[in-house]
Amino acid sequence: MIELLPLSVGVGLAVSLLFTEMFGIAAGGMIVPGYLALNLARPVDVALTIGAGFVTFAIVHTLSSFVIVYGRRRTVLMILVGYLVGMAVRWSAASFVEPLGADLAVIGFIIPGLIAIWLDRQGILETLAAMITASVVVRLILVVVVGVELRG
Repeated sequence: MIELLPLSVGVGLAVSLLFTEMFGIAAGGMIVPGYLALNLARPVDVALTIGAGFVTFAIVHTLSSFVIVYGRRRTVLMILVGYLVGMAVRWSAASFVEPLGADLAVIGFIIPGLIAIWLDRQGILETLAAMITASVVVRLILVVVVGVELRG
């Protein structure tokens, strides 16, 4: 049996590299399309993850008005804040939504931070367009390679 996560991340790396070389835009981090592709059947989780990326971007952008945050420090701060925002969303979902019967989660632990990094570096529209398109391409490749529709 094929393990889907490593396959998805590998295909996502190739598609991300292709997007970067062909179009000059990053797909929200090299591993992001692979993770999102596996969860496209769970659009609320994808939306929560992208929302966590936006919240992370806003928090770090606001912090940079008060603290000098550039280079490696900004990257680490984005990933750390993304992790914390993701954990806060997980905790909120576990406390308030799961008792109602819904199962919601942010995808991955560093994915919101990676999304925030690229929102900051190349802009919102470019990052979202490349990330969503690359994720759909990865999902299509996985459906063709695995041979059956992937379920969320």
